[in-house]
Amino acid sequence: MRHGKKHNHLGRTTSHRKAMLANMTCSLIEHKRINTTVAKAKALRVFVEPLVTKSKTDTTHNRRIVFSYLRDKFAVTELFKEISVKVGDRPGGYLRIIKLGNRQGDNAPMAMVEFVDYNEIYNPNGKKAKKSTRRGRGKKSESAQVEGTATEAKSEE
Repeated sequence: MRHGKKHNHLGRTTSHRKAMLANMTCSLIEHKRINTTVAKAKALRVFVEPLVTKSKTDTTHNRRIVFSYLRDKFAVTELFKEISVKVGDRPGGYLRIIKLGNRQGDNAPMAMVEFVDYNEIYNPNGKKAKKSTRRGRGKKSESAQVEGTATEAKSEE
């Protein structure tokens, strides 16, 4: 039975695993996208998503909690200023894991981890191309209005 066995230990001691996940989180915050193995990516998602949720409310207490996990001032500042603004309305699921195939050296399954809101290709709510209309009505009506106001001004004089 596997009662209470929540975390993948990744073949590391507790201190090594915490340091590795903190460093991977800082790299993810800095670059918005990193490549790693699938197992580390899944462990990273469990580590990062509560920190992003904490960053949505910018208080000194939350900053200290996040700093105790990351131990990097730049990453904490970036998380609270830029990333939390972009994901403020999202209720969860801040990371996307895309499987890339196997690594050439040891055939380990690789994945790309990225913030969902920072990828414009996959983001359906992001910037959309403006639809161009080919109707001539808009230009004619604008010019007619301009001419109409000019004739009204002459008739008033």
